[in-house]
Amino acid sequence: MLSKSLRATILGLLLLAAAVPAHAFRCGTRIITRGDHADKILKFCGEPASVRSRVHQRSYVSKLGHVYPGVVEEILIEEWTYNFGPNQLIRVVRLENGYVADVKYLGYGY
Repeated sequence: MLSKSLRATILGLLLLAAAVPAHAFRCGTRIITRGDHADKILKFCGEPASVRSRVHQRSYVSKLGHVYPGVVEEILIEEWTYNFGPNQLIRVVRLENGYVADVKYLGYGY
């Protein structure tokens, strides 16, 4: 029989392994994470409660990480807010050019 401390350690490790990263969230049994396309979010989470959009300019960085001074690119930034009710936290998903860049958690929904 396992000691209490060993059982607690094993349980803690199992919970840690099942945790969703801070930049991700669950919609039902699916996990939405950084780099996912907007279509995946719509398919598994549905339409957001609200959407805020803006265009932002930043220095161009190549896929290899090279920064090109004086060269800027325009990025469409959207913030999709999901309110799944009073038993779950509100999520704000920031998309850059249609791909998940970040997820923030707010207070409980309504």
